[in-house]
Amino acid sequence: MQEERKFNFSAGPAVLPVPVLKKAQEELLCLPGCGASILEISHRSKQFGEILQQTKNNVRELLNVPENYKIMFLQGGALTQFAMLPMNIIRNTNKSGNYLATGNWSKKAASEAKTQGKVDVVWDGKEEGYVRKPTDDEIKLTDDAAYLYFCANETIEGIQYQREPNVDVPLICDASSEIFSRPVNMEKYGCLYACAQKNAGPAGVTLVVMRDDFVDMSGDDLPSMFSYKKLAEKDSMLNTPPTFCIYIMKLVTEWLKEQGGLEAMHKKNVEKARLLYDAIDASNGFYRVHGNKEYRSFMNVSFRTPTEELDKLFQEEAAKVNLTNLAGHRSVKGERASIYNAMPREGVVLLRDFMLDFAKKHA
Repeated sequence: MQEERKFNFSAGPAVLPVPVLKKAQEELLCLPGCGASILEISHRSKQFGEILQQTKNNVRELLNVPENYKIMFLQGGALTQFAMLPMNIIRNTNKSGNYLATGNWSKKAASEAKTQGKVDVVWDGKEEGYVRKPTDDEIKLTDDAAYLYFCANETIEGIQYQREPNVDVPLICDASSEIFSRPVNMEKYGCLYACAQKNAGPAGVTLVVMRDDFVDMSGDDLPSMFSYKKLAEKDSMLNTPPTFCIYIMKLVTEWLKEQGGLEAMHKKNVEKARLLYDAIDASNGFYRVHGNKEYRSFMNVSFRTPTEELDKLFQEEAAKVNLTNLAGHRSVKGERASIYNAMPREGVVLLRDFMLDFAKKHA
């Protein structure tokens, strides 16, 4: 007997669309036209070549990626990108990577970048407890800035840019936890990347969308697997790529197109988030959100009850009604509901109703 699926609010690896999982299940034993599983076929095969190309086409369509950008499927997650970006772009120049430290992930990115070249953190929200993003007026770029790096959505603190920073240098963005959740103006970006396991697929593949001139900055002294130029020249197949992960991203991007694309997905995501934030705001202070109101994330709702004891009870009681993985990150504690694209409205409504009932019982 198949076990019942629960509503999984994990920050990552995270929930995937059920139709995607069913399609993968249907094709897992024997991929149509292959006589073998996607897990078994060669990455050099005609069938995988078609999967790779279709996934690239879907990404280009959904994100409206101009032709002068390369789309790559790499390995190593966001942590590898933290070092690869400065390694390729500023290591052999006299320029600086400018960074906005708005939470755990952007702070870590800046720290890793410093191992590869000149880095300036031009705004840091540490003193305020990483509860907001900077205004455009607060961003003071250095004269030698090669790019401005930011994390669009900080999953731990639950704060998100409502739009990109408006600056005069190319943007580099870690979009791992919000990729495909809303439209993007790609022409503002030198690079946008996302590890897939939060909102685009399973763990094991990182999507990198990079403008051609940034790709060409890669130094000839870099190891092949750390050179964007060499990876792009081989169409992400310098070595064996994560074939299954790319296949699942193909299915996810097809599902997104069926949902109406990113405009339609954004409306759904904002409405889901509003259900939870309205419940929090109506609780008369029983629930407290980590971030400032105007920077609240519609992907990761980070909040707390009045005590750690109630936080523990909240999570235990929620699990009994199939609401799982709601524990907040250890650095901020409390609760965190990750309501990515694939989280159905039904799950968010159930969580909202549970929150209202829990507050009524324990306020």
